[in-house]
Amino acid sequence: MEPNISVVAGLIADPTRAKILTALMGGKALTATELAIEADVTPQTASSHLSKLVEGDLLQLRKQGRHRYFQLKGLAVAELLEQLLVMTTSAQSKVQTGPNDTRLQYARVCYDHLAGELGVTLYDALVAQGMLIDAGEQTQLTEKGKLYFRELGVDVARLQSKKRPVCKSCLDWSERRNHLAGSLGQWVLDYIFEKGWAQRDLDARSVSFSKAGLKAFKRVFLVEL
Repeated sequence: MEPNISVVAGLIADPTRAKILTALMGGKALTATELAIEADVTPQTASSHLSKLVEGDLLQLRKQGRHRYFQLKGLAVAELLEQLLVMTTSAQSKVQTGPNDTRLQYARVCYDHLAGELGVTLYDALVAQGMLIDAGEQTQLTEKGKLYFRELGVDVARLQSKKRPVCKSCLDWSERRNHLAGSLGQWVLDYIFEKGWAQRDLDARSVSFSKAGLKAFKRVFLVEL
């Protein structure tokens, strides 16, 4: 059977479902009630849309006790949505790009890795330091980069054994340049949170760094801010 693009396109095209999907771009699992608030619709309306998104394999339902949570169904869905955000903003404006919220512009979660101005700055710094080779979507981790990240505690061999690419460039919605995705991009974001350098904002998928955390981020990842 030939794949039917119109089915997926139709699911995303609805304004309410688009808001629900965008709200889940931060990687968090959210309840139907929380998503109804994000989409500014009634819980009943949200439930109807959520059922369609689950049936269309764009969302997955997770049950924990009496609670039901919804998440994007994998990285591929998140990457598709990020690219659509890029295309949509390009079509609407030739000057301003990305979200109006300055917090989201500066640093945000893109499913499971760091995006925004800070994410792009990190990517550029790793390339400039010879840790990464920027080859379009096929970003490569160099031997120097492997050594560097091993010293930080990364099990590079384990990452390489996975199906997911170790490094992958992701075109940033607001900056329109690459930020680091892949399993290494996920590790970096987890590392930032584990070190307590930053925290996710409760009302958005933005990431807020403390003053000390930003200095530590710069020191560890050789980022000039």
